[in-house]
Amino acid sequence: MNKIKKIAAALLTVSMAVGLAGCGSSKDGGGNTTESNAASNGNYDKIVYSYATFNNIPDSDTLDTVEEAINTITREKIGVEVELMPVSIFEYSSNISLGLQGGDQIDVFQSLGDFNTCIASNMAYDLTDIIDNSAPEAKALLGDKFLRSCTKDGSLYAIPTYKPYALTPMIIYRQDIADELGIDMTQVKNIYDLTAVLKQVKAKYPDMTPLIPAQSGDSGMGRALGNVDYLTDDLRAPKGVLIGDDTTVTDLYNTEEFAKLCDLTRTWYNEDLIMRDAATTTSTATELMSSGNSFCYIASYSYPEEDTAASLAAQCGNMDLGAVKIGEAYLGTDSINSVSWMVSSTSKVPEAALKFINLTFTDKEIVNLLIYGIEGRDYVKDADGYVSYPEGKDAASVPYTAQLSCGTLGNYFIMYPMVGTSKESLAWEEEQNVKAKTSPAMGFTFDSSEVKTEYTAVSNIISQYLPGLSCGSVDPTTVLPEFIEKLNASGYEKIINAKQEQLDKWMAGK
Repeated sequence: MNKIKKIAAALLTVSMAVGLAGCGSSKDGGGNTTESNAASNGNYDKIVYSYATFNNIPDSDTLDTVEEAINTITREKIGVEVELMPVSIFEYSSNISLGLQGGDQIDVFQSLGDFNTCIASNMAYDLTDIIDNSAPEAKALLGDKFLRSCTKDGSLYAIPTYKPYALTPMIIYRQDIADELGIDMTQVKNIYDLTAVLKQVKAKYPDMTPLIPAQSGDSGMGRALGNVDYLTDDLRAPKGVLIGDDTTVTDLYNTEEFAKLCDLTRTWYNEDLIMRDAATTTSTATELMSSGNSFCYIASYSYPEEDTAASLAAQCGNMDLGAVKIGEAYLGTDSINSVSWMVSSTSKVPEAALKFINLTFTDKEIVNLLIYGIEGRDYVKDADGYVSYPEGKDAASVPYTAQLSCGTLGNYFIMYPMVGTSKESLAWEEEQNVKAKTSPAMGFTFDSSEVKTEYTAVSNIISQYLPGLSCGSVDPTTVLPEFIEKLNASGYEKIINAKQEQLDKWMAGK
């Protein structure tokens, strides 16, 4: 298994500034698209399937066992053998980009919030002409409404994960600590209500970290904005957004609410209520909660509060967790295409790659092998079909699990439910996909190719400034104006104008 070595080599030899000119046309895929006759002659198409994991990366021997269990199915069903390439969530986007630039074989990958960049950089194969033969079931399952969010100029470039799409911002917290201190978390209705709770926890447990980041640089403040469509970007790097029902593309960083949230997180930082290195840590929220010295974090989930808490508790050694909403569910285009599956433009077997993507939407064994690993070793299943970790084990100690990626891989609705969750919630979750408040720009995708230079420059500035502002580790009274000035000097307004022009054209033809 040379997956990690390949990525490491790419990181050493390829600069981030290098384009994807060598990746081939997204139309021709850079390879042969004839139908495979592997099943009849015993020669199987080989594909590399790379997925982001929030859990530990398994060792090569462990990964081999999961691969072989999957290949036992895929050889017979689609004439394909699969090599798994799990990559840490924190390194995923850069590693995939660098790997493709370096010529590594990566046939299937996730957009992971970079849908627009993947298209503009010619990383994704045009699936329009092959989906009917290679993934008809996935196409029928998702329908035009959701597939439309993964198109550009009428061409389909990705298959969105089928899951509860409408994200609800929540606080995930230690229920045992809340109960001990007499804190009624149901009274926390928004992010500003949280400050008093954090102070109470800090007063009682001075060595405990009241608030940790959901991931590096993400304090949760962006999730508190509510009803924001990032117009093909995501909350990690907004570059022109819609707020509410208004179809005017807005500079989020110049809004009063953004400045107010920066002041809030700065207060948290100054009063030692948020993790000091929240802007730079590489630890996941699950790891930090499992350590037993953290109280809460803010994240967005597509599941009922009780199910969310139960699923996350299983990741933290069955810690007593609770979850409370601090906003309403919202469905924007980015809710769908931010977690979508692409066939790389460099793939020599794009149909085989898409056939495997199709299996992750239709084959229960495949998707549960990807998420849970090997039954008996990595998880156990009870008579009612609920799964848990083997006795004495948790997400950090089993040889393989990608359970925290359950909302990113294939078809969520055919995954085994975790103990403590409710199967009845699945109907509620599918209903949310239909009933949740929806952006007026649902289905719009932004083409950044005309502002590619500005997009890169602005993205770099956002990466430099936003984590510190989000986590309170810099003073917004001086840093926020500096941030805005640098954005403007890098062509930020040109991006916003381009988004507005494209959106107006899209709305007119809707």
